Amino acid sequence: MILLVFLVASMLTFGQDLTDAQRAQLDKIVTQDVPKDAPGAAVGIVKNGKIIYTKYAGYANIEDSLQIGNMSRFNIASNGKQFTAFAILTLAEKGKLSLEDDIRKYFPNLYKNIKQPIKIKQLLNHSSGIRDVYRLWSLQGYTWWKQQFSNADAMKLLQKQEALNFAPGSKFLYSNSNYILLAEIVEKVTGTSFVAYTNQMFKKLDMPNTSFVDDFTNIKGQIARPYFNFDTWKTYDWTCNVHGDGNLFTTLEDQLQWEKTIQSLESDYFSKEILAKSQKILENTTIDSYGYGLEFDEYKNEKYRYHAGATGAWKAITARFDDENFSVVTMINTGKIMQMMQAMQLADVLLGKSEEKADFAIVPASVGAKVSTQDILGLYRTDSGYIMEFEEHDGKLYMIRSGRNDIELLREADNIFHQWNDKAFKQEFTKNSDGVMQITAYYPTVAPFTLTRIESDLSKFDRTLLNGSFQNSETDTFFTIKHKEDNTYEITLGNRKLEGLLLYENEMMANNYNLSFEKDATGNINEILVSSGRIQNVRYKRK
Repeated sequence: MILLVFLVASMLTFGQDLTDAQRAQLDKIVTQDVPKDAPGAAVGIVKNGKIIYTKYAGYANIEDSLQIGNMSRFNIASNGKQFTAFAILTLAEKGKLSLEDDIRKYFPNLYKNIKQPIKIKQLLNHSSGIRDVYRLWSLQGYTWWKQQFSNADAMKLLQKQEALNFAPGSKFLYSNSNYILLAEIVEKVTGTSFVAYTNQMFKKLDMPNTSFVDDFTNIKGQIARPYFNFDTWKTYDWTCNVHGDGNLFTTLEDQLQWEKTIQSLESDYFSKEILAKSQKILENTTIDSYGYGLEFDEYKNEKYRYHAGATGAWKAITARFDDENFSVVTMINTGKIMQMMQAMQLADVLLGKSEEKADFAIVPASVGAKVSTQDILGLYRTDSGYIMEFEEHDGKLYMIRSGRNDIELLREADNIFHQWNDKAFKQEFTKNSDGVMQITAYYPTVAPFTLTRIESDLSKFDRTLLNGSFQNSETDTFFTIKHKEDNTYEITLGNRKLEGLLLYENEMMANNYNLSFEKDATGNINEILVSSGRIQNVRYKRK
């Protein structure tokens, strides 16, 4: 009788985890962007320390007709940062290092002219100010993932850096260099390779098919190959050896095992304290959006911890919802699926919020005053520097963004337009309090953002002052600038040709780069500061 009661109770408990309707919803979400004979995803959900859902969809290897399964290994890219952080925590708990240590304790040749301490904890939460090596390689003209770069190559480049993006600890800016350095610190402290140390860590965590990769020729197991679709599915070879910031190959089973461990805080080898700490914000810091390889945010009024990773067609995300104590894990090998969108749709099912609207507006609240096409032409920018341009060609309005095809916009109301092939992407044109035209962009998966038109009087500026070559010793690169006509310039960066556009008397845009400059006491421009996302104010001096 007691056994019967126990079995009934167990069945009821399991039944409360997912209903048949919920399972059907989850299956539909996982497979909605997985066509026949295509790559796909491995998805799992853990709740209260128990796996309640798994789904495998699509091919791991189209050429060999190998389906994605429980032994398929994916590269989860930056989602691996949480494990680099955990490795650091294990050493801190043993007293092998302190999170307050200055990184120059381990790398005395780094940033010799920076007087402030650059602490390990600032690497962990991206407040170090250290520039991102991938963006620096891009500045040098490399497509990094086509190279066979290693951590040694990254360290060599970082040792040449004389300046930081900002003062250590003063702000947050994501940089992969931070986690490459953390991996190197693990090697310094343990006297063994980062891969060997973390392999032992994964073994203790019961994750036998998980490993960072420092030599792409040694990647083992059934790899879910990455695929893009350009009329047909195309894969490519992975040759990157940089690790610690990512380059972690793993299976869904292993990742779900990790979720079970951190939900239960139970391990034969690691303390409850260290497991719990790995899921929190760092102490004694002003950074409250990033912790030990994890971001912190809210979704539909639900607090959650997460990290997403993407490298080419490999994408992954783990999202942990605190109040309901469940985790969504998704790993993808197709360029067709957006990991964040998929994860939030899956979370909606468990939260019972599938019908609930997003936390932000996805369409304009009302129609405003009519604007003509001529009213809105020009260049617009967000406060963070993102640029959109609007031009008219043959009577049609086009939106132009760097790195993307020009997109025709169609009018749907007096001051509201939408992308011709995506009606959900709407653009609302209004004037701000200063009477300057601005655009607010709306989309169902992104909070609205506003750009303001750039309006400046350049009639008295001598545009030839910028002509010449400017060199940076930290990257061994140089810009050659030549004025063309009006506010446009031809810029050569290495072997690349860029289109420069003068915005103000002290600022220019060149593709994805922002160039800022000032006249010196003699009225000449002898220095240019170059910024692009994760690298800021790289100093170029006139040759």
